[in-house]
Order: sequence, then C-alpha cells, then structure tokens
Amino acid sequence: MSSPASSDREKVVSKLPLSLRQQLKVRAAQHGVEIQTAVEQGIDAWIALAATPSAVDTVGADSFSTFLPAGQWDRFRQAAGDRKVSLIQGLAQSVQLWLEKNPAPTVPRAKFPRRRIVCNQKGGVGKTAVAAGMAAALAEDPEVLHPVRISRHFAARLDGDGQGDPLETEDLPGLGRRTLLVDFDPQRHLTKQLGQEEIPWDSSVDSLSKHMTGEAKGEIRDLVVPVADDRYGGRLDLVPGCQDGFLLDVALSKVRFREAALERALAPLEQSYDEIIIDCPPSLGLSMDAAIYYGRRRDEEAAGSSGPLIVVQAEDSSADAYDLLVSQIEDLRDDMGVEIDYLGIVVNLYDPRRGFIATSSLEAWIEIKDPRVVAVIGDLTDQRKAVRLKQPLLSFAPRGEQAATMRALARELS
Repeated sequence: MSSPASSDREKVVSKLPLSLRQQLKVRAAQHGVEIQTAVEQGIDAWIALAATPSAVDTVGADSFSTFLPAGQWDRFRQAAGDRKVSLIQGLAQSVQLWLEKNPAPTVPRAKFPRRRIVCNQKGGVGKTAVAAGMAAALAEDPEVLHPVRISRHFAARLDGDGQGDPLETEDLPGLGRRTLLVDFDPQRHLTKQLGQEEIPWDSSVDSLSKHMTGEAKGEIRDLVVPVADDRYGGRLDLVPGCQDGFLLDVALSKVRFREAALERALAPLEQSYDEIIIDCPPSLGLSMDAAIYYGRRRDEEAAGSSGPLIVVQAEDSSADAYDLLVSQIEDLRDDMGVEIDYLGIVVNLYDPRRGFIATSSLEAWIEIKDPRVVAVIGDLTDQRKAVRLKQPLLSFAPRGEQAATMRALARELS
C-alpha cells in the first residue's frame, strides 16, 4: 500500500528480507546514494527486464518502507501481476538486481603505501592510542557500516561554557585498507596494548632495529603478526616492538645513510599494504630522523599522502615539545632537500571540564593553520579500558565516541 509523502514521491510499505536490507544499506552508502534512489533504480531495471529473474529467498521478510516517485509503485504492481509474482518477491528481485548492477567498489591501490608517522617528542600524549585507533579504522570491513563522527571540527567552535559541538555520527562503510602498524618505540606500548608478544631482546632473534642496522639474519616479513579480529578481515598487522630500540640511536650512528635505515628495513613489506603507521618513540634522536625521512614525499606521490601526524594535549608542555619536533623536521627537510608534508595535529585526551588551561590551549592549537588540527579526541574511559583488556579500541567499543572520532580522523587523512 502507499500514501502521499510529497508532491513527487509517495511512501511505499512492503517487506524485504533482513539480509537484502542490510546489503542495500551498505551498498548505497558505498556508492553515496540514498536508499530510496537505489530502490527506484532497481525497480525500473526490474520492470525493464524481458523475463522474470530467478526467485529470491524471502523467508523471514520483514516490514520495509521507502519513498518512490509518484506512480512507480503502480507500474511495479502491474508488472508483478503480469509476471505472477508477489510484490514482496518482485521487490526482493529488484533490490537484488540493483546490487548486481552496482557491485561494491574496490579499494584504490596507490603506487606507494601511505606512511603515517605518529610522533611527538613528549611522552604520555597518547601517540600509541591514536596510531592504533587510526589503523583499526583504516582496516575495518568495507561491507559493514560503522559510526563515524561527522562533526569534524569538534571544539573548533567553542561556545560560552567551553563545550564543543554535540557529537553527530553517520553510519558509513569501513575503509578496507591493508594496514601495517609498526611499534617503533622501545617502550613497546603498542605491542602490549594490542595483546601481542614483544620481540625478545636476544642476540639470536631478529628485530626491527637489527633489520635497520643490517644485522638481521632472516626476513622482515617473519616479524609481522596479525591482529586477530573478524572486523579487520586479515587486513591489520603489527611489527612488534623490542627493547633493543633503546640502543638504536647508538647503532645508527655507525650506519651509512642512516636516515634511510627504516625505509630499507620496511621496503620488502610495502607492496603488501595500503597504509603503514609508525608509532614513534618520544625522542629527537637519529631514530626519529629515520622515521621522518620515511614519511617524506616520494617522487610521483601526491602531496599530503604521507608525513608526520603530531599528537599533542591541550596543555603547555605539549606546545614546547611540538616546537622542538617541528624544528627537527624542518632541519631534516632543509639539510636533505626533501619534501615533508605535515598530515596535521591531533589534540588528544581533551576535556573542557579542566577549565581555562584546556580550553585556551585548544584554541591556541586551532589557531595554528599550517599544520591544522585534524581531530580532537576526548578523554574518555573507552581507551583506558581497551588498554587494560589488551584489545584495539574499535574492537572493545566499536560504537563509542572515541571510535567514531578515530574513524573520522582516518577519513580526514584519506
């Protein structure tokens, strides 16, 4: 049955199997079209068929409503009568036909993986949490809808009581990127947070540091471990950390062209990934030079694809550390004549209830226009609980506010 909804569309109520409804919702989001438009196109295509297609299983079909152009449902009803199929079966065939004509888009593959260098000279700002959250958001299933924060500039427009914009989310398909996390910090927080075993500090065991200094005996691929969770579909991997990274700066001082040491080590892995995220140590040493160099813009690479993503907090000590890090990046850029694109600033662990220090510091970060603030992540309990349980944030609280913001960050940098 139908009832008028507007001058050119009418509301239609029928039934549709839950599996088809879910596929329709995801696929429409993947192609950026309204569900009602997809159904409209499917019905038109079904009516235009020369013969009735194979039957669709409609057992368990439940109520489904949408808005169609005035008169289309009557034409559809007539065609269903002529073909001697029920309206429910005809609608299911129409949706199935639209799905077949509009397959899921493939994830674009670039010549180089995007290399995100998550860094700050100051410890305790949450670099590891941001690296892990962004990586999980990049790897999520593209055939499933996930809540994404659409109010991108939360707290960029502070109102009188210091509160930012209210959280708004939209369910969007996962990005489906093949993503590698690299625990480049000898404190190994990333490895521990993901519940993985760190690489033992043993002269007989290879590590990332040994691959960087040319001492490794095996393949770098042997270090890679998967982050097991169906929501990532085998697309999220980790190179675990090792304590020997504490001595890496000393070892690199003896390596020829030491700035390229990380790139040489990870080069054999690059063809297997769309994204490589480096969780850096709180350091301004030679290892940091190697990480920054790895994120430089390569020949034929688009500006803004790779580079440092600087994580800060809304307090003064982060500002001092930021200045030191930027000085190091600029010195490396000038000394080596390379292009280094800042991916932006992430203000992490923000809580306006902390008063003037937090809100005024946030305003100061937002006033920096190059690089600009690309995300403000609230200081909520989800991340701390996920760390305690040694789970990725998006596995522990996939529909939480922090997870939605991590997905927004991943899309902002895509």
